[in-house]
Amino acid sequence: MFEIDLNCSLFQVFRGTIADASDFDPTADAEALYNAMKGIGSDKEAILDLVTSRSNAQRQEVIAAYKSNFGQDLIDDLKYELTGKFERLIVSLMRTPAYHDAKEIHDAIKGTGTNERCLIEVLASRNNKQIHDMVAAYKDAYGRDLEEDVIADTSGHFKKMLVVLLQGTRDESGVVDADLVQQDAQDLYAAGEEQWGTDEAKFIMILGNRSVTHLRMVFDEYEKIAEMSIEDSIKNELSGDFERLMLAVVQCIRSIPMFFAKRLYKSMKGLGTADNTLIRIMISRSEIDMLDIRECFRLRYEKSLYNMIKDDTSGDYKRTLLNLCGGDDDLAGEFFPEAAQIAYKMWELSAMTRVQLRPTVRPASNFDPAADAQALRKAMKGFGTDEDAIIDIVARRSNAQRQEIRQAFKSLLGRDLMKDLKSELSKNLERLIIGLMLTPAEFDAKMMRKAMEGAGTDEHALIEILVTRSNQEIHAMNAAYQDAYKKSLEDAVQSDTSGHFCRILVSLVQVMSVIIMRTQTVCNFHELADACKVFQEFVKCSNKDIEQIIKKEMSGDVKNAFYAIVCSVKNQPSYFADRLYKAMKGLGTDDRALIRIMVSRSEIDLFNIRKEFKETHDDSLHEFIQGDTSGDYRKTLLILCGGED
Repeated sequence: MFEIDLNCSLFQVFRGTIADASDFDPTADAEALYNAMKGIGSDKEAILDLVTSRSNAQRQEVIAAYKSNFGQDLIDDLKYELTGKFERLIVSLMRTPAYHDAKEIHDAIKGTGTNERCLIEVLASRNNKQIHDMVAAYKDAYGRDLEEDVIADTSGHFKKMLVVLLQGTRDESGVVDADLVQQDAQDLYAAGEEQWGTDEAKFIMILGNRSVTHLRMVFDEYEKIAEMSIEDSIKNELSGDFERLMLAVVQCIRSIPMFFAKRLYKSMKGLGTADNTLIRIMISRSEIDMLDIRECFRLRYEKSLYNMIKDDTSGDYKRTLLNLCGGDDDLAGEFFPEAAQIAYKMWELSAMTRVQLRPTVRPASNFDPAADAQALRKAMKGFGTDEDAIIDIVARRSNAQRQEIRQAFKSLLGRDLMKDLKSELSKNLERLIIGLMLTPAEFDAKMMRKAMEGAGTDEHALIEILVTRSNQEIHAMNAAYQDAYKKSLEDAVQSDTSGHFCRILVSLVQVMSVIIMRTQTVCNFHELADACKVFQEFVKCSNKDIEQIIKKEMSGDVKNAFYAIVCSVKNQPSYFADRLYKAMKGLGTDDRALIRIMVSRSEIDLFNIRKEFKETHDDSLHEFIQGDTSGDYRKTLLILCGGED
């Protein structure tokens, strides 16, 4: 029987990959390092193998033995002999944890500009003793007060929360007062969702001081009161670095290993590597919980941390990082029991959370369809086209209002607005504006048609549309497809796909998949919760997560379809954020996918998608669109995006 105490840490014992070496002889190690660095060149392999096979405490003994035997500073010699990222990594391993943290914080705030993400990562994840040791090490190394330096380099509520964390006074007694849990949950709700504006001080006081066990119970109670997770409330109520800090604190309260797994993934994804982040985490967690981080990494990203490091780094730097990582989880081929516990908890949280979906486009006030129709005609009449006027009207009206404008355009002017827009606009701007002018059902039907017409099929588009639409939306799309193309959508799908993939899509077209039922404003809580509980029970019975089974046992379009269903059930805004990221990352842009998602989600949950995008990829959706598109097309997309995060 699979059991888990949901009010306790998922990891009662933290597990590192680096431990004390047996038969340790600091004098012999000091001599080996001296020999590896004397003469012309240095034996980097001998250095990295020795350093990464000793605990930090043992490395300090080696440093002392090196000075006693050779009268030289080992760290200075390593800096002289090594270069680049490899030198930074080896030298950092030789520092004590407190002095390493102190140096990271010092580097984050010295000079012009501040590395807020480093401050957030370190201060949100350290326990009281680690904080106190770091403050003392900072004073010793730099002759300055860490709190004063942080205050001088930051501002606002972000500064206040950092100062609270620097006190190292979080309750670590483990004693929980049930009445205080209820009171804190109610106070957080009153400080945010219940009122206009936010009482940031209340969030700072509670999240900065209460114990881990207490806060986990508070988060559960908060979800019952607010009908949304504490994370969603923070995203709604806070902003900027303060929002990122508070989210990091919550993530660390829930699971420190998962927090670091996300940070490691972000440090290596895409073009380039955030080496300072990668080095900092691999060093600081190697003797604490690296095994747990590896399991979380594999659970969330379906790839071992070992293989991602292997693909993203090179040379002696890579070898050292892989030694710290400690092994390739993909070779094991099985799901870790600890990771299964995390998966179980994640599905429970998904089942408990009722997400308030937030659009970025709303009905315009003082709406006058006749005036808008006349303005659009004026923008297209005569020589040239006033694209700005068209964009400003179309992108700032709800879809229902656009349908009134279409009707007014025909009634007042005797013209077809869609035909006029097609003749006046071109390329991506035309496709985007026309997409906005269609009803949601017409737009979905057209996107399904585009995905199947001509040579080749856009399977990802078919999957995306069918697994994310509600029963009502599927019915409307079927009718619109039949009306526009004189053929049933089911017949079209059957003629364009085959095998198990075809059967999955046909089932979705026939509205057989109840697990994805949604409304337009709030997730259909009971249906979604039931689906999450099914996946949770699967973990309970098999000790494996459904996502891992899909990856291992399926392939091709069938795997992609089932995986999309699971991801959509778990967190639909996150699913769309990932789709948008893939549409714009790397060389070239998948404009069809970008248009499809921006149009179809702008009046449903694009605000939620924006927040998930920012949390997962660090850069905002607004920034990605700004950098990946141009001209009037970009201007329209940014209006739909609704703001910068």
